[in-house]
Amino acid sequence: MDNKNEKTRYSDAELQEFKEIILEKMRMAREELTALTQSLSSPNSNGTDDTAGTYKTLEDGSATLEKEQINQLAARQKKFIENLESALGRIQNKTYGICRETGKLIQKERLRAVPHTTLSMEAKLKQS
Repeated sequence: MDNKNEKTRYSDAELQEFKEIILEKMRMAREELTALTQSLSSPNSNGTDDTAGTYKTLEDGSATLEKEQINQLAARQKKFIENLESALGRIQNKTYGICRETGKLIQKERLRAVPHTTLSMEAKLKQS
């Protein structure tokens, strides 16, 4: 097999396709982060008085645990958004989709599923 014919990077059109996927995932992630943040600041965000009493009667430990879980989810969303922003940077400098371990192109299917990845499946499986 002749390695000269092997692609070393994705074309501008392919990069644009990935950029659109990433931008949509970022939009959704930011919406989710906003919802999580709002639920932290107002426990009765649904606006009904029926649940206000219920919320107040929750045990403190339970309420604290719920708040902790929401904080963890929010932190995860922030990290996900940062990773997507980094991926946009790699698209900008045309290094997107290149495995940082093997130097080969990451399969399109993997990038569509996990658009912020920097590892091919081959490299990811070696890590495990």
